[in-house]
Amino acid sequence: MKPFFLYAAIICMCFTTQLHAQDYHLSSPDGKIVVQIFTRDSVHFTVSNNGQVCVTRLDAAMELASGQMPGIGGKVTAAKTKSVQQQIKPVVAIKNNVITDQYNELQLNFRDHYAIVMRAYNDAVAYRFETDFPDSISVKYETCNVQVPAGSEAYFQWVNRWMNHYEHTYEKKGMDSLLNTRNTQLPLLITTPQAGNVLITESDLYDYPGLYFTGGEKGTMKAIFPPVVKTERENKRGAKDWDRRFFPVAAYDYIARTSGKRAFPWRIMALAKDDIQLLNNEIVYKLGTPNRLAETAWIKPGQVAWDWWNNWDLTGVDFRAGVNTATYKYYIDFASKNHIPYIIMDEGWYELGNLMKIVPDVDVKALIAYGKEKNVDIILWCVWRTLDEQLQPAMQLFQDWGVKGVKVDFMDRDDQAVVNFYWRCAAAAANHHLLVDFHGAHKPSGINRAYPNVINFEGVQGMEHNKWSDKNASPQMAVTLPYIRMFAGPMDYTPGAMRNAQQRDFAIVYDKPMSQGTRCQQLAMYVLYDAPLQMLCDNPSAYEREKECTGFITSIPTTWDQTIPLQGNTGQYLLMARKKDNKYYLGAMTNWTARDVITDLSFLPPGTHHITLFRDGINADRNATDYKKEERTVTSQDKLSIHLAPGGGFAAIID
Repeated sequence: MKPFFLYAAIICMCFTTQLHAQDYHLSSPDGKIVVQIFTRDSVHFTVSNNGQVCVTRLDAAMELASGQMPGIGGKVTAAKTKSVQQQIKPVVAIKNNVITDQYNELQLNFRDHYAIVMRAYNDAVAYRFETDFPDSISVKYETCNVQVPAGSEAYFQWVNRWMNHYEHTYEKKGMDSLLNTRNTQLPLLITTPQAGNVLITESDLYDYPGLYFTGGEKGTMKAIFPPVVKTERENKRGAKDWDRRFFPVAAYDYIARTSGKRAFPWRIMALAKDDIQLLNNEIVYKLGTPNRLAETAWIKPGQVAWDWWNNWDLTGVDFRAGVNTATYKYYIDFASKNHIPYIIMDEGWYELGNLMKIVPDVDVKALIAYGKEKNVDIILWCVWRTLDEQLQPAMQLFQDWGVKGVKVDFMDRDDQAVVNFYWRCAAAAANHHLLVDFHGAHKPSGINRAYPNVINFEGVQGMEHNKWSDKNASPQMAVTLPYIRMFAGPMDYTPGAMRNAQQRDFAIVYDKPMSQGTRCQQLAMYVLYDAPLQMLCDNPSAYEREKECTGFITSIPTTWDQTIPLQGNTGQYLLMARKKDNKYYLGAMTNWTARDVITDLSFLPPGTHHITLFRDGINADRNATDYKKEERTVTSQDKLSIHLAPGGGFAAIID
């Protein structure tokens, strides 16, 4: 850690002269972002970027059951500053294998046993409360009321704060559409008329509920939180979703009962003049609790052959395909042949409600032994509540069997108790050297830095929606997600469909699903989507018929040394390069609008390079499966012309 003494000195002089006035300001290291903090009667602040106001006012406070109100009427007793520049080397390199962590920090200590910590980065502002009460506290409410410039719009996802699977369509609307009868989830991307983008989300969420917004007075967004649950609806065994969906019935009048000595979640406002700046911002990871694991060599990202999306739809085999030992051996054979390190055994391998009771048709131990012979490991799906009830014996059993990970599903809530399950599960899995893929999950909020064995998250309207909807997992959404949902962390979108359709040809077929958009858009997702544990959603029979595309997919890494955003606009298109070892990867996608993109290759090192590329075929606008593979040489001086069909894509490997 290297302090920036010059910045600290300048900031300290400002604070010394302003301490009596109870007003402060904090600037980013490059001086472009400025936060004005006011504390006379209540804590509130404004944020500007490049001289343009992007957050008109944000009020920050808490109300405790004891009657104390951090952020209201407090007096500052000390203002501490520091400047930091350091490098973070993540265990799992989601975007970059080295992350620059540079910020200026102001900590305001108040006489009433609390502090507010504010950080200004070159691309974000974040703050959090810290308390120092001797006993536990009940937080009745946290105020985070936000005003942005008039004329701003946002990408809303309308939700229920009680039960939420975090899989919703984005709707871009004016801020006045957020009424007090509607709730929206995070991450929330706001576009201002002059100051660019403001993306709001949170990090270091633990022992506390998730943050949502509803409409407040005079166009203000008002924070709301799921309260602490008192009772849940009683589920009758065997009824629909009895083992997985637990609806709150009654709640307490507070949102968290927690330690009085703690730091609360970070409230983040990422700032970006251009949309593509959102693609390489790792503020959520940087603000997460640092790695808690002493030994991490066993954490191995990679691709996964997945069964559920394709409905175990094998052809040309001499056994009845389904949830049985023979089918999973076939998946293992396919994975081994294509150097895929994992398969997932999704729902059906155990009797619901009891992870210790395997169904008769599946021999898990035999499959794990078979996989070991083929260099393929197994990840097991399970329901969260069942796992939580059997947490220690189940984790021990999985380790004894030789399982490498768990896909934990259907939390569908982020009240304090369920947020605590995430941490409890992550820690238990780490103790038994198990990876975790959270499905039915809230957005990533930093836990994967503390527990890098938490290797992926759903919380995204992914490919599974094509099994029952023609409106959700569309090319429009495909080029919206990277700018908003993926900002928070990796996302298990589950790409790889070999049945592809243009908009007029798409049909909902649950057992034989297809993708919306072209084959090359599916290939591009492997380059563009952050997913250290990345699925191949289609079935081995389909991939065997499409060996050229399969070989390309399985040659793409799932972690990256460097991410290089190139072009794009939210909801329209995306062009990005990645680097892994000595190879570069290039991906592009568009919405339902065809477009031509020209990019230079200046990110390449000097010399001549070989490129293997997959582009939309000349007839891809009529038949979405049409593609063309090309190979040639390129240099860093070249420009590449890319035609994207409607719902189209492009992917390339350059070595």
